[in-house]
Parts: sequence; structure tokens; C-alpha cells
Amino acid sequence: MNQQKVEKLEKSTGHKFLNEERLRRALTHSSVQDQTHGNYERLEFLGDRVLGLLVSEMLFGFYPRASEGELSVRLNGLVNAATCAEIAQEIGLPDIVYVGAEMKNLDERRLANMHADVVEALIAAMYLDGGLDAVRPFIRRYWEERARQSGAARRDAKTELQEWAHTQNGAQPQYRVVKRHGPDHDPIFDIEVRVSGFAPETGRGRSKREAERHAAEKLLVREGVWKDTESQNNE
Repeated sequence: MNQQKVEKLEKSTGHKFLNEERLRRALTHSSVQDQTHGNYERLEFLGDRVLGLLVSEMLFGFYPRASEGELSVRLNGLVNAATCAEIAQEIGLPDIVYVGAEMKNLDERRLANMHADVVEALIAAMYLDGGLDAVRPFIRRYWEERARQSGAARRDAKTELQEWAHTQNGAQPQYRVVKRHGPDHDPIFDIEVRVSGFAPETGRGRSKREAERHAAEKLLVREGVWKDTESQNNE
């Protein structure tokens, strides 16, 4: 494996991988012809369960008054493919996943799903390195802020904003990058969203998708479509 890419991945995940063969397997799609090290499918299976457990544990602690139903909604929003794909972008996975030639022209949705699977495989690799304690720092690093968001138990903010904007004037929300901060391996994006006839809002995130979602949520709260429940998060 390219040592520079491994070091970059370890820096962005905060975990030093102990087994290089297992790490390569976690990063290898089944389309790769040389399956000497296998592919990530079995690791993905395990990582999915570890992710669900640790995010459930986090939510259980953050929201002691939440019902089982609310916790389930929050959990589903935090461990789904969309969230995992965002985190894949944040840790730089698209540049280091091994795929067959036919996979390089996949549409954006299928690529995102594949990258989400690799995140789960990496979680399994961390777990096999050192158990749950080896995974918790990674989960805190990339899921804690998301778990504390006021919109965590709601619908996706971008979808909600798109539907609301259509009822106002038939327009589509428009997003643009205002500024990018930080190093290449750990960027921060400021993104503005505009809906015709309304003042814009700006959101910040460690990926463009996360920043867009934050901007959409702020606009929805400001216009009274969503209530600002941030103060309830620590109840």
C-alpha cells in the first residue's frame, strides 16, 4: 500500500491501523480482479453492527429523556448511507479505495453507497485492532456533532427545504461554496443557500454535503418551518 496514503488516512481517522493486509481488504471493492487480500464485504457486515452499537450508546447518553422511537429516528439518520458517504469524503476515502476499471464511471449515488460501505469496513478494521475502545474516538470525531444537531430527529434538511421552496415560489434552492478553510486532509466548508425571495443562510461543515445541510436547516428554522430545538438537545 502507498505509505503516504496510509499515513493520511490514519491522520484523518485518528487511528493507527495495526494490520496492513486487513486495511487493504477494507479498502478493496469486489470488482478488483486481484483478490489476494479479499474485499471489504465481510468487514462491512461487522462494521455496520459496531457503528450501530456505538452510535446507539452515544445517543442513549446524550438524550436521557428521549423515547425509544425518537432514538431510533436519530440513529437511522446517523448510520445511513448518506451520512457514512459524507464521512467518507471527510476522511479522504475516494482517493484510496481500490476498485475495478468498470467501477470508475459509476454515477454519484452508487459511488456514495460504495464509499459508505468502506467506512463501515474501516470501522471493522479498527474494532479488530483493539475492540470498541479503538473505535470510539473515531465515532466521537465524526458522529458526535451530528448526534447533537437539533435536526438529528427530523427529515433531511435539504429535502425539506426543497419541498418548502417549491410551495413558496416553485424555485429550487441554490448552494454555493463561500469559503474553504483548513488543510486538504481536513477541510472546512462554508456554503450559502439561496431561495428566491428570501435572505440567504450559510452553513459550515467538514464536507460540502454537511455544510449544505446545516445551511438548509438554518434557513428552515429562521423561516419558522422548523422549530429551533437546539436547547432541548441536552435534556
